Amino acid sequence: KAPFSTAGTGVRAVLSARNAERAFTALRDTGYLGPLMVQNLVEGEYAQVQALFDDGHLVAAHTSAQTAIGIGPSAAGRVSIDHPFARLDVTALGERLGWHGGLTLDYLFRGHDYAYIECNPRTVEPANAVASGVDLPGLQLRLSLGEHPEPVPPGRVGVRTHSSLAILLGTAAYQRSRKKVINEALRLLSRSGRYEESRECLTPVVHDFPSLIPLAIAAGRALFSPVSIEQFAASAVKAYSVKPEAIELVTEMVTGKKEGNDISGQHSNLS
Repeated sequence: KAPFSTAGTGVRAVLSARNAERAFTALRDTGYLGPLMVQNLVEGEYAQVQALFDDGHLVAAHTSAQTAIGIGPSAAGRVSIDHPFARLDVTALGERLGWHGGLTLDYLFRGHDYAYIECNPRTVEPANAVASGVDLPGLQLRLSLGEHPEPVPPGRVGVRTHSSLAILLGTAAYQRSRKKVINEALRLLSRSGRYEESRECLTPVVHDFPSLIPLAIAAGRALFSPVSIEQFAASAVKAYSVKPEAIELVTEMVTGKKEGNDISGQHSNLS
């Protein structure tokens, strides 16, 4: 893991010595310098707990599990779940930090075992939370206006959401097969399988017809050249991602000292 990254670009799976060399080279070529963090491989189902705090007091928390993979590989499909342990842990963390605003923990779980793998100092993709009855964007807006909203209960369990664009890109990137992309597109169009009763949250064409344009472009690219999708996505991420120079500038502004390439510690996993 690089000290910070955007959209999963600073994370590599190392399964052999040869794979490790490629991982280091890839991270160096993308501009990540300084120390790297190595973690043990943990197997399990990927999930998130998204929380919102008012000066250390929990306002809302939502847990969801991944149902479909996007680029990164992000949770392009989600289902709301009930994980009290995750809500308790993020509540304890927010209280200890006196946190104000959004805080998100990524974790893997299998049965009664779980392991946290990342923390983001913000809310992340709140569409599933909203669909489940936890309006994180609305609550965060109220906090930003200086209000102090009352805590809200957890949302409904079993609510499904997805992003067709991200799923098609993820299918092309990791399956590298036109047939797999076509099959996934048909499931999305027919709302079958894991997309049954699932709500589109990124390109709701019925309510926002122009959103069909980026969806069509991404689908066309995925069908034309599935093997090039990772590079295609990386170029898009590069256009908006936080770069080492930005981290150094912010560090200098806050501390009055230049950090150089040592961007570990407090900047770990900044997105």
